[in-house]
Amino acid sequence: MKIALVAHDARKNELIEWFKYNLTTILDSGHQLFATGTTGRLLREAMIEHIKNDYPNEDNFIARFGMTIDYFVNQRITPLLSGPLGGDQQIGAMIAEDKIDALIFFCDNLITQGHQQDVGALSRLASLYNIAFATNRTTADMIITSPLFNSGEYTRIVPTAIANYKNRTL
Repeated sequence: MKIALVAHDARKNELIEWFKYNLTTILDSGHQLFATGTTGRLLREAMIEHIKNDYPNEDNFIARFGMTIDYFVNQRITPLLSGPLGGDQQIGAMIAEDKIDALIFFCDNLITQGHQQDVGALSRLASLYNIAFATNRTTADMIITSPLFNSGEYTRIVPTAIANYKNRTL
């Protein structure tokens, strides 16, 4: 699966804690992660710390995986722009291009964001393209623990309304 991870500043620590808690599942499953700005940097740091705890001698990691820890992490987490600088729109475009299967977005609903329209657009696109979408830890836990999460047999169904709209006559 290709998973986008986003968090507003007030909820970054919560997302990082969720990520750390589920990191073994994420690593074992081979999912590709995409993250906006600072969130991506923090996720990368958390993943490196986790791996270095398991492999204090990087040579052992290289012997097992055939690559350095940094290279491995770079292959697993793709950083995007910060949300207000276009990262939210990058993720939105990836959703529309069928390059994202799940969106975990811990948003701060107590304040209005300067890029609130981008935040709303992400929610709209996640719903429109029928991708798994969590805005809080409970829902993110439900997604990642679902038997469908790691099932190669599950295929997301893109609503026919999208094809109908693309093929409409004017």
